[in-house]
Amino acid sequence: QVQLVESGGGLVQPGGSLRLSCAASGDIFSIDVMRWYRQAPGKQRELVATITRGGTTNYADSVKGRFTISRDNVKNTVYLQQNSLKPEDTAVYYCNLFLTRVADRRKIYQYWGQGTQVTVSS
Repeated sequence: QVQLVESGGGLVQPGGSLRLSCAASGDIFSIDVMRWYRQAPGKQRELVATITRGGTTNYADSVKGRFTISRDNVKNTVYLQQNSLKPEDTAVYYCNLFLTRVADRRKIYQYWGQGTQVTVSS
């Protein structure tokens, strides 16, 4: 089994910063792509940022220059540094991982975190 634990969300004023974390543990052989998504009330889930195992990153236009995705391959953890936060960044943020398991290295598994709430408000 694989477990994902997200942390770091909260309430912050506009212009503030937060750092989200998503730590994976359990039967993990290797993690490939790691992503952050978000879902605001009444809206569809949207892709925010992606990082490959080699460190290549990609961002939604709405967060470019403000958010930074990074990963620690030893700790099996992905981070999302959020700076210059805006009220429109308010959403539940989910990490999403594609990995192979020790028990079955032939198959790629997808896992989602439980979500962490980010609220940007004065």
